[in-house]
Formats: sequence, C-alpha cells, structure tokens
Amino acid sequence: MRFRFFYSGVLAAVLLPVPAVAHPHIFVDTGFALEFDDAGRLSQVKVTWQYDEFYSLLITEDLQLDQDGDGILTPAERARLIGFDTNWDEGFNGDLEIHAGGALLALSGPLEATTALDQGRIISSHIRRIAPTDRSRQGPISMKAFDPSYYTAYDITLPVTLPARQQGECLLELIEPDIVGGLAQMQAQLLRLDANADLEENDFPLIGGEFATEIRVSCSTS
Repeated sequence: MRFRFFYSGVLAAVLLPVPAVAHPHIFVDTGFALEFDDAGRLSQVKVTWQYDEFYSLLITEDLQLDQDGDGILTPAERARLIGFDTNWDEGFNGDLEIHAGGALLALSGPLEATTALDQGRIISSHIRRIAPTDRSRQGPISMKAFDPSYYTAYDITLPVTLPARQQGECLLELIEPDIVGGLAQMQAQLLRLDANADLEENDFPLIGGEFATEIRVSCSTS
C-alpha cells in the first residue's frame, strides 16, 4: 500500500516542477557509530534515529505515552516505547545497506535497542552486527540509509563516528546525492510512459537509494 500511494503521487506530480515529484512523509535525522574488530575489520554499526516532531507525536499518542504532556516519560512508559521501531518483518533490511569492496554485507537484526523522548522527538538506537563471514571483505566501505519508496527520508544530520584508532587510519566522507538531477531523470522516464501505465509492471525503479547520502570509509588497511 505504501508503494502504491507513492507511485500515484508521482504520476499526479509529473507535470509539476521537478522538486514536487518526491514526497517523504516521515523525516528521520540519522547518525552512525562504526566499530571495528582487532584486525581492523568493520564489525558493527550503531544506528541512531531521531524522528520528526509530528511522527513522534503520532507514536506517543498511539502508545498512550506522556499523558500529562510534560514531555517526560515514566519508567513504565520508556519500557513500552523501547523497540517500537525494531519489530521488523522478516526480510526487512532496516533501511540500511552496507557494502565493502562493492559487495553487499550481511547484517544482523536490530540488537540492544534503546529509546528516549527528548523535546518532543523520539530518539532510538540499535546495533547491526556484520556477519563474521563478511568481515574479511576488502575495499572501501559504503553505507546508505534509505527507504526504497522514499516514504521515509533519512537525513545524515547526526554524528557519524569512527573509533579513535581508525581516525588515523581511515578517511570518512559524506557524499550528497544529486537530488535535482535524479528527479529530472525520473520525470523524463515517467513522461515516456502511458498515463495509465502500471509503474510496478514497467519495472519503474524505486528512488530512495538515489536520494540517499552515501557514507564512504576508506582505510589504509583495506
């Protein structure tokens, strides 16, 4: 249902200016803390999500939290909130892809979930461990946080950190996407389709990955 809603919005907006085509509904400030094992291989990533005020309000109301409206959760309310966003369906990748040397790494499910409410915004974190069989993969690390349908927009506005040891060995870069160019290309593809065409049947690509900031880590030991 989410994908169909997004696609119908794209078709309705095709004759509008390019920036009007994409329309996220949930906005998440995102950060990462990378950890490496003793051999200098990426072993896990701590993911932090800070949700926008409106979505945070919807969640707190749905879970009947902060009934007095003071913005402070009781211990019982905090316990109810923990893990609200890590009960994933089987096969869901957590809107995170990590590549090493161009190969997609296998990640664990969410571990050690934490959640808090701060100034009206829900902040949650969890850990994704790299599968032991994939830790030996060589080459630069590339990470992207994205919802393929772009219903949720992940903005890398929170810190992205390396351990002290890797700070002297690794170069960390944030590579911003060409959103305007991507939208223009998508609009050109849409204009080549019949107005009644089914986008899924025509293999129209989901665009979330195209609009995601890439985090690239290159280490001297890679």
